[in-house]
Amino acid sequence: MADNARHPESRYGNRPTMKDVAARAGVGLKTVSRVVNGEPGVTPDTERRVQEAIEALGFRRNDSARVLRKGRTASIGLVLEDLADPFYGPLSRAVEEVAREHGALLINGSSAEDADREQELVLAFCARRVDGLIVIPAGSDHRYLEPEIKAGVATVFVDRPAGRIDADVVLSDSFGGARAGVAHLIAHGHRRIGFIGDQPRIHTATERLRGYHAAMADADLPVDEAWVSLGSTSPERVRVAAESMLAGPDGVTALFAGNNRVTVTAVRVLAGRERPVALVGFDDIELADLLGITVISQDAAALGRTAAELLFRRLDGADGTPARVELPTALIQRGSGEVPPPAGG
Repeated sequence: MADNARHPESRYGNRPTMKDVAARAGVGLKTVSRVVNGEPGVTPDTERRVQEAIEALGFRRNDSARVLRKGRTASIGLVLEDLADPFYGPLSRAVEEVAREHGALLINGSSAEDADREQELVLAFCARRVDGLIVIPAGSDHRYLEPEIKAGVATVFVDRPAGRIDADVVLSDSFGGARAGVAHLIAHGHRRIGFIGDQPRIHTATERLRGYHAAMADADLPVDEAWVSLGSTSPERVRVAAESMLAGPDGVTALFAGNNRVTVTAVRVLAGRERPVALVGFDDIELADLLGITVISQDAAALGRTAAELLFRRLDGADGTPARVELPTALIQRGSGEVPPPAGG
């Protein structure tokens, strides 16, 4: 009741306009526009009068009209693998913060690592006329996006590059991170090291496997095919792979986990074993500091922020060939990767 008494025009849906604000403040329409849009050229006293008029009238900027005049909808789409995955929380939040700084709304959805679902989401966002897209790709062929990109939909890929088109991409150094993690295990005396990763069609999985092989080759260590397992990150599949690698007197003495989901299952498998087994995981996980889990950490928030800033630079007219930005990873030592192999191992 108090709100309607203060702004009676809102009760009937007649929203005050910039002209109303200008008349009340005793200034020109352009001056009100400058204050509303945060533009320079207004004295502090005039800005104060305009702000008081805005408050008194309950004026709200009509963003819909503003963006239509600019030919934009002030919205961007974000396609993730899985909104429930802890890795994507900070990434999504960072994208949303950058979007908000640019006055844009973020719409997101999960592809569930399904290429058809990814394409369905992307095209649905485009049908709603988003200005830009940030995509963590599930598929390997993104030629379906070419008409949208030509029509002006700025597009940035994150975590994995686009397939069969040239596009902006922001990545973590998966190869270098895995290489450093496996080298760390080797430096602590391990010679039989297992690698459990995601599905081989996923770019990050193959890059981390490549880093594993590089570290083993750097140390002139052979790799038994039984020490490598790529596939679903379901707990059951990972458990079977880990137990198989650890079995027998010639089992591995250390494990490198290819992502956070693999690490969680590996921790559970190793918790029930008498013989100590070293573990390094790619991606940090919740409570890893308390559990003493050594990890290769990638900055998910930096990935999201970098991708979003690149997207808005493109929307603001930045030209040039597609950019490839690779962010560094970091080895965080907490104990599990520093466990030495058993005597004679």
